[in-house]
Amino acid sequence: MEVTEENLATLANYLQQTLNLDPNIRRPAEKFLEGVEVNQNYAILLLHLIDKDSADLTIRVTAAITFKNYIKRNWPVEEDGVDRIHASDRATIKTLIVSLMLKSPVGVQRQLSDAVSIIGKSDFPEKWPGLISEMVEKFGTGDFHVINGVLRTAHSLFKRYRYEFKSQKLWEEIKHVLENIAKPLTDLFVATIDLTSKHANNPQALKVIYGSLVLICKVFYSLNLQDLPEFFEDNMSVWMPNLLNLLQVKVPCLETDDEGVMEQLRTEVCECAALYALRYEEEFAPYAPAFVNAVWQVLLTTGADPKYDALVSNALNFLSKVAEKNNYKSLFEDPATLSSICEKVVIPNMQFRESDMELFEENPEEYVRRDIEGSDVDTRRRAASDLVSTLSVYYEDKMMSIFGQYVEMMLNKYVESGGSAWVGKDTALFLVTSLASRGATQAAGVTKASALVDLTSFAANHVLPELQNPNVAKQPVLKADAIKYFMNFRSLLPRELIITALPLLIQHITGRGVVCTYAACTVEKLIAGKMVPREVLEPHAPALLSALFASLGQQDNPSEHNEYVMKAVLRTLAVLREAALPYLGEALPKLAGMLAVVAKNPCKPHFNHYLFESLSLAVQLVVKSNPNAITAFEDALFPIFQEILQNDVQEFMPYVFQMLSLLLEMRGSGAGGAGDAGAEAYAALLPCLVAPPLWEQTANVRPLVRLLCAFVATRSERVLADGKLNAMLGVFQKLIASKTNDHEGFYLIQTMLYKFGESVMQPYTKQIMSLLFQRLSSSKTTKYIRGLIAFLGFFSAHYGADTLIDLVDSVQGNMFAMYVERVLVPDLQKVTGELEIKSAAVGCVKLLCDSRHFREGGLARLWTPVLQALIDLFQLPPDETTSPEDHFIQVDDLPGYQPQYAQLSCAKSNTNDPLASIDDPIRYLAESLATVSRTYPGLLPPRVSALDEPHRKTLHRYLTVYNVQLC
Repeated sequence: MEVTEENLATLANYLQQTLNLDPNIRRPAEKFLEGVEVNQNYAILLLHLIDKDSADLTIRVTAAITFKNYIKRNWPVEEDGVDRIHASDRATIKTLIVSLMLKSPVGVQRQLSDAVSIIGKSDFPEKWPGLISEMVEKFGTGDFHVINGVLRTAHSLFKRYRYEFKSQKLWEEIKHVLENIAKPLTDLFVATIDLTSKHANNPQALKVIYGSLVLICKVFYSLNLQDLPEFFEDNMSVWMPNLLNLLQVKVPCLETDDEGVMEQLRTEVCECAALYALRYEEEFAPYAPAFVNAVWQVLLTTGADPKYDALVSNALNFLSKVAEKNNYKSLFEDPATLSSICEKVVIPNMQFRESDMELFEENPEEYVRRDIEGSDVDTRRRAASDLVSTLSVYYEDKMMSIFGQYVEMMLNKYVESGGSAWVGKDTALFLVTSLASRGATQAAGVTKASALVDLTSFAANHVLPELQNPNVAKQPVLKADAIKYFMNFRSLLPRELIITALPLLIQHITGRGVVCTYAACTVEKLIAGKMVPREVLEPHAPALLSALFASLGQQDNPSEHNEYVMKAVLRTLAVLREAALPYLGEALPKLAGMLAVVAKNPCKPHFNHYLFESLSLAVQLVVKSNPNAITAFEDALFPIFQEILQNDVQEFMPYVFQMLSLLLEMRGSGAGGAGDAGAEAYAALLPCLVAPPLWEQTANVRPLVRLLCAFVATRSERVLADGKLNAMLGVFQKLIASKTNDHEGFYLIQTMLYKFGESVMQPYTKQIMSLLFQRLSSSKTTKYIRGLIAFLGFFSAHYGADTLIDLVDSVQGNMFAMYVERVLVPDLQKVTGELEIKSAAVGCVKLLCDSRHFREGGLARLWTPVLQALIDLFQLPPDETTSPEDHFIQVDDLPGYQPQYAQLSCAKSNTNDPLASIDDPIRYLAESLATVSRTYPGLLPPRVSALDEPHRKTLHRYLTVYNVQLC
């Protein structure tokens, strides 16, 4: 694809078509671009189009977005993947992109900045050492369009330092960055602050300048998060006073700016100050009092408008961090100070606002999600709650006395007003939770509370009455608060109170709002935590399931699909099990209908997961009760599955493969003749399952292997009759070559050997061994070694030890001896997993007791080392040491869209033990040695004597336990 005017025009035309709302025009254009993106110069052509000033800006922005997505899909290369970008293109991209980004319009610049960050994450600094110096030299241009482009890219590139774990590699990278950017960034910071005075009367210039300071603070924060850099420590006298001044400065012409650049700047300054207060207490101490006073003024003077929420949240967070430190106790311990904090800061920022009510009424799921999942970390309420919780830990008596008065006052006012002052009670309930909580987990809610708060009495007097009010519509916020109180303190409230509240909670599972969502979520958590055991739940099952299914909404309206209600359905069915059967007849059509709808637009991943789980559980429960019901499930689900597969709905394909496996396994091998429509439907799928395209999606691999194994286990004759054995072996070959998926390869080939049997598989066994040992030679990872030892143990157990030895040696002379010496003996203890250890152990016993080669041939010298390694496997913990090649699997950005594989717990297969006849490997060893001793008297005593003394004693103990004497 040469860079010509003709090609640029063609590319622009296809990009224009991708913006068309008509799918008949849009989709062919998208497919065309996907097809040509593997061509050399494709990315370079995009960059030239982006750089073409005469091109329409919309097309240039579209090209930039397309380029960014191309980089996101293809720049990182999987361990076992193919590099889809030509080496020369990679070099050219890195040569062009920074300068192009910096001279481009803002809309284009942001996309290219993201692309630089993606490339930098893979290549910087090793493969792109000049990136920082190329960016830093632009600081001297004086052009803030360019400078802000550099800062935006630096922020995007360095923000991962905020969450990555410490490592030598990360430390070296940050050191490289600091050596190149710390001083230029500091100089730019000072120079930019100076410009605020020079352009004090130019609002447009000030907006750009203060915008630059926002970005500088973001970069500064990222560079300080891992450790306090020496340069910044030496220059705290430059940074801290200037940051403090930025927190206090008033710029009248920007205070009412719609984009809120001053609020953004103060927000970033508060975040930087909180970091230093928490992490670098000693160095920050001289500046702490001034920052506390400045932040206090920010809180007192900032309005309740939602646009200030991030600023107020960060300001409150700063006070929380300061309050945690002993050095600053004097700033908070005065009762007057605490009272002022409660009255002027905490209560105003905990109060329910109009914007909260809008979210409460219009987007209940999001309202609940923010609270339950902690995604409200940047809200005023959460930050105020965190401040109260911190102060309560260090000043408990004073806090309870002072804040308790405000709680009592708000509750009394609510009663006196006849309920109209409900906002005060809402604040009081929120404040009590903050005061009382001392520790919590996602699974159990609050697990530790202040001894000064009587949770049970408070619930009886102020919480339960809200639930007992039959009018759900009256004061719904307080009803939601009451329900949430039971959810938060479920682990600490007495069971009698929870059982009393259960029917009231069920009554509130109605409609689509926050109250319904909280009620469903609370019931689900009570069941999950066993606060409501099965025997308590069963009498309420009819009312609960009826309410839950009614609250799921119309099956053809995805906007009404509530993930918390769906999860409660799943949890209830999972606990009730067979007791839920009477209610599934009505529920299943609704669930299947919902699946058909969401398959067209999978926009709620959690809801979708719980839906598939519920359907899988229903299949298990119903078919276990009535095996003939499998046909009804297949009739209802197959058309939906077929549509998902035909339309390539990638999010759902792993789920479909798991459910198909479940259905096939539950159908079993009893049916399946030529006239069996269900069996024919499965058979029609088989050619697609072994075709390469499906295996390119990482999330499909495990469920596809499971499904192929289900075919082998239940339809082995059909697989052979359709000539798909070679295709399955091809899949095995691909899997075993992959460091990421080799364990799946072992699972597949073991199933094939076990189910097809020796008569079918014997012609292929030499090639199988050849592939296994080629992989061992080329890439010896710990995971592969574990899998290989367990697999060869299985092979030895089923096909015979000498068959295994002869087969391996037929690939290369004396190879089995090398395997024993270099892999089996030194690495046997690394094998993990109950069935894997069993296979490895039984395989070793077969070598020791059944093999002629080990008895009298060239491998006899290895008999004692193998037995010694086997005893270590039995007696010692697993060997956790790793191989130098264990540096794979963790791939952050995989090429293309990659839906995550999500295991369906309710569709798991029953793990079949191919060695079920052997219950105890140690007993099997002792009894097998007894057989050898009787058959070959005198053979074993000298070999046992050659064991180290500890191993000899351990073996003697085994033999004594099972009454075995060797002769």
